[in-house]
Amino acid sequence: MIDAQTPDMRAAAREYDEAGLCVLPIKADGTKAPAVRSWTPYKVNRSAPAEHDSWFPPGKAAGIAVAYGAVSGGVELIEFEGTAIADGLLDDVTEIMAASGLGEEWQTVLTGWASESPSGGRHFRVRVDGAPVRGNTKLASRLARPEEYTPEEKQRLAEKPSARIVRVQIETRGEGGYGLVEPSCGTVHATGRPYLRVAGGPATIPTISADVLGAMHEICRMVDDLPKPETPKTAGKSLPPLPDGGLRPGDDFEARADWAEILGGTFRPVITRGGTTYWGWADGQGGVKATTGRGDADRLYVFTTSSDFQAEVPYSKFGAYALLQHGGNHKAAASALRRDGYGSEPTRRRLNVAGQPQHFTDGSSALEPEADPEEVPGAVPHLRAVPDRPELDITNEADAIDGVLALMATGRLPDLYKRSSGPCWVYRDDNEDPVVQQLGTDNLRAYLADHVTTYVVKKDSDGVLNEERELLMPKSCGTILGRKDWALPPLRGVVTSPVVRPDGTLLKDPGYDAATGLYLEPRVPVRRLQPTVTAESLERAKEIVLHQVLADFPWVSASDRAHYLAALLTPIIRPHFHGPTPMFVFTATSPGSGKSLLKDIFKAAYGIADTAWPENDTELRKSITTQLHTTGQPVVVFDNLPNGHVIKSPILSALLTNEHWGDRILGATGKVTMRNDRLWLVTGNGLRTSADNGRRVFWVRLDPNCPDPDQRDGFTVGDLRPWLRANASTLVAALVTLVRAWVAAGEPLVRIRKGDYSEWASMLAGLLAYLGVDGFNADRDEARDQDDELQEWTAFLEMWRETLGADPVQVGAVIAGLPEHVPRLRDGEPPSTKQLGHWLKAREGRYFGTHKVVRLYDAHRKQNLWRVDVHAARGTGTHQA
Repeated sequence: MIDAQTPDMRAAAREYDEAGLCVLPIKADGTKAPAVRSWTPYKVNRSAPAEHDSWFPPGKAAGIAVAYGAVSGGVELIEFEGTAIADGLLDDVTEIMAASGLGEEWQTVLTGWASESPSGGRHFRVRVDGAPVRGNTKLASRLARPEEYTPEEKQRLAEKPSARIVRVQIETRGEGGYGLVEPSCGTVHATGRPYLRVAGGPATIPTISADVLGAMHEICRMVDDLPKPETPKTAGKSLPPLPDGGLRPGDDFEARADWAEILGGTFRPVITRGGTTYWGWADGQGGVKATTGRGDADRLYVFTTSSDFQAEVPYSKFGAYALLQHGGNHKAAASALRRDGYGSEPTRRRLNVAGQPQHFTDGSSALEPEADPEEVPGAVPHLRAVPDRPELDITNEADAIDGVLALMATGRLPDLYKRSSGPCWVYRDDNEDPVVQQLGTDNLRAYLADHVTTYVVKKDSDGVLNEERELLMPKSCGTILGRKDWALPPLRGVVTSPVVRPDGTLLKDPGYDAATGLYLEPRVPVRRLQPTVTAESLERAKEIVLHQVLADFPWVSASDRAHYLAALLTPIIRPHFHGPTPMFVFTATSPGSGKSLLKDIFKAAYGIADTAWPENDTELRKSITTQLHTTGQPVVVFDNLPNGHVIKSPILSALLTNEHWGDRILGATGKVTMRNDRLWLVTGNGLRTSADNGRRVFWVRLDPNCPDPDQRDGFTVGDLRPWLRANASTLVAALVTLVRAWVAAGEPLVRIRKGDYSEWASMLAGLLAYLGVDGFNADRDEARDQDDELQEWTAFLEMWRETLGADPVQVGAVIAGLPEHVPRLRDGEPPSTKQLGHWLKAREGRYFGTHKVVRLYDAHRKQNLWRVDVHAARGTGTHQA
């Protein structure tokens, strides 16, 4: 036992050193300063017994201290000053520790190694486990009382009355700090009194985990009594009194509400000492996390960083309510409290807005004014009511956002729709093509300025509320656009001609169609068709389409005309079937054959999105995404590919196989998914395809079989382009009539197996057969001739079988035995053994004509062998080796 009666400083140093502590000598002049030239080295290097012998010789008066932190094995000192003991803070902290579930650990601290300082304070040491020791930290303080002022402090207050004289109550000594220990006595301390040990010793320092010690620090901070400044964010703005004795909702709430009502669901009361209530989590987990009732203002202090509150910042009742219930929006909180009956009602002057009468619209200005043989005389256009212009108070941002969303939900925002990537509208660009505009912040703000009377409520100097016209804030528009869903009609696509709905009815009224989610933006004036299609109407339509518009094109075969007509009718029946559509390749033997005219027919009837063929797959993906996301034309044309180009792209294969297309929008971080509802066309001379792309295309071939084909003349309709400008509406009506007649006849199908396109192909084959058009899908052999890879591999496998027979062979033997027939690399060089092996694996089991490659594993040689099998009975599933 070491105390004031046994001041053997060398024995004390030995005890502390044996406990792994770094010992320091202290001057005996009341300064408590180290008696070494510099004690900095001892912050990282523990002092040695030899140094202790020189520092503490027998009979020399000196003090002794311990350096805390890593140098002493991770020990920290928790110090309660004498004023804290006198104020009862140790008892308060001990009771709070028990209420927080830390009572047992705290008792080990109190009884581990406890000392009493000459001023009556208490020193407790702990060894920190799991984290480095923190530096010296002040945990609790209070303002000094007048009777405690020193002469120097009194002089300071005289010079600066606003100065704060602070007394630290609880603090720590940690990394880089030191503290005096027993048996320091006599003149070592200014009081002349000794340091005394009251419990345990250095050998019984308790080890406390860093997390538990952090919780203990948090509780010590809870008894801090130093006033902290309030902020408008946590306590609301300080406002002058209202005229006529008016009461603000926040002030009324501050007077009437209690903390249990405000904090319910977040915190629960744990213990009350004096006027202070200590709060823990509402679910009972963990210890004390917050206090209320400290000081005259009764503010909430939260000491955890895991809540919505800022740690150790004073919150008024109104500030806490605003944060918990309205995300810290004091205006929204005040409005909600006013609705709940808090505060007094101010005088209010309403915005003077003249009402607008309800009117009607047909949704389009493009209705055909002239009569047509298929129009019904005296028919009334389809009209829809446009709602009155709504008014919206946007004074409070949260209410403004809720108000706009409510207008969406009640259908009071016309011509606004939604896609997966957000709200949008449809308009025509300078070329009269429909464009789907995805709304940005400015777009939505401009739209609301046109369709909603928005205003804010401002208070004048007399406290009277006045409504003033104001646009919705850009950040509010951004918040609305940032949602994941909107109560708006879904826009599933734009069509530019009448189309057949999934139920077989005809969508012909311009504007939005709620049944399908399609928006009809006619490319040409929409004619009002008769309720039923007569035989005369059908014959007239066939005459226009088959014997006028398509009469003079130099088709290679009947299949080419049939395929083109199938493509021309596809946009009208596109909503009527599921699944993707193939791509149509318009190719010719020479320029001037009529490919551009074929494209112009689509342009006149439906409008097209015309784009150049990208130079690589990355640019192709971007081009596809741009077309699907922004354009409204149902037909996309990759125009004028290089002469003899081989269409080969995995991106194109994915596009032509999937019903939906997902990609990242340029300039954005999010990914969007769009319906792949377009018809894809490609034009060029001498075009060919790879195997994968070849299965996904239909060919439309032209061969004028003459020099200078662009000089041909004597066509049925003359120059086709002027004819289309004058008769595009007639052409669309004729195409629609062909489809309507087929639908009225019961939609007869011709069963065709065409992979992913079977549903589309069966419908189109049935439609063309109904119209008496032959040749659909009759060019399978010719189509194979357009497939370079298929031809190359068919010839290769046939020659392999003929030359090497049916026995399995190594890849090297194939290259050696068929040097002139092995498929080539892009540069024309033969492949290596490894490269050909990869090619064979990729094509294993696939038929090229009647031949396929089969892999056999040679277990003895540990390698693959290959042979070619020949199909014996096509369609029976058998083959011969």
